[in-house]
Amino acid sequence: MGKLSVFNFITLNGFYKGPAGDISWHKHDEEGGKMSEDNLRSNNILLFGRVTYEMMAGFWPSPMAHETFPGVAEGMNNAEKIVFSKTMEKADWKNTKLIKSNIVDEIKKMKTAGKDMTILGSGSIVSLFAEHGLIDGYQFMLDPTAIGDGTPIFKGISHQLNLKLTDTKTFKSGSILLSYQTV
Repeated sequence: MGKLSVFNFITLNGFYKGPAGDISWHKHDEEGGKMSEDNLRSNNILLFGRVTYEMMAGFWPSPMAHETFPGVAEGMNNAEKIVFSKTMEKADWKNTKLIKSNIVDEIKKMKTAGKDMTILGSGSIVSLFAEHGLIDGYQFMLDPTAIGDGTPIFKGISHQLNLKLTDTKTFKSGSILLSYQTV
């Protein structure tokens, strides 16, 4: 059985993005970049909602991404990717498949087929899959920042989500990686 995990940056007050999708509050550094490179070596299928996909596809293939974060850019561009969107007509980023409907059923099939997957960003997808009990583990990079307004990571879930802390890692930047599994 494949595993479905989540990786997201969050603020101290629980937001994964600020107004208008702003994530400039997250501080990318060398240590976090190295962790991202290592995580991409797991060859998990990367999952995105439309908004996160458009942001990622607009940055990672760019010359700036290759110059600034060469290892992460290579991993992101070469990874197998799925974008969930009812409105997109096509997904042009290398190695990307578009799924327009029945996304819960599609993930169930992929898990049964033994595929390991990681959701990046994509709060609405995280909430939907959490609501259906499909997520096996969560990794949150907790930034030492609070913002005045934003979108909470679990916006819209209707039931209590119980998690067990399995690991922590503190970064020089002051960020803390919190790893959880579902209970």
